Amino acid sequence: MGDSSASQRRHPRVALELAVRLTSIDPERDRSGAPFFRATREQCANVSAGGACLRTADPLAPGSRVLLELELPDGQAFETLGRIAWSRSVVLHDGVLEAGCGVEFLGLSSEERAPLERWLGGASV
Repeated sequence: MGDSSASQRRHPRVALELAVRLTSIDPERDRSGAPFFRATREQCANVSAGGACLRTADPLAPGSRVLLELELPDGQAFETLGRIAWSRSVVLHDGVLEAGCGVEFLGLSSEERAPLERWLGGASV
């Protein structure tokens, strides 16, 4: 899933089936107009040093800020602020229709990015 081809990406992506916790930072509005915040468990489809692609039945709107928490397959925890870069209600993935969104990681220091880059360095791209 994603908006651009692999050749246009700054960071190589690694396919990764992993549960993630997604928490909205910016309030959303329900049908009555009342604000609410979202905290859900979603499925990661792929990850790179710059972002992640999530499968979700209810994607957030592009531009929304989020907190993304995941545990990498090697057991390293990774937490970052992010921005929803794109969102789709229905996409085709391996012949299955599903919804999803792309999360761009924001403002990571080299120390915060280290566990992810270590894991990505050992994973096949």
